[in-house]
Amino acid sequence: MGRKPNQARLDQYEELVPEYPEAVRQSQLARQLGVRRSTVQRDLPTLEDLGTLLMEDADGLLSLFRRRR
Repeated sequence: MGRKPNQARLDQYEELVPEYPEAVRQSQLARQLGVRRSTVQRDLPTLEDLGTLLMEDADGLLSLFRRRR
């Protein structure tokens, strides 16, 4: 079984991702959070389980999922 993500770090994702108006790379988030990219990658499913929906495009860029009106 994998490690349980740090709740403070999970909260930081919700603050950081909206700061990037278009999209952000996992490596950028990793630098901002002071963790490895693999940690970001491992945290993504947990974020989704908690209701933070992120989209990843073909280039690996992440952005918040927003419904189009």
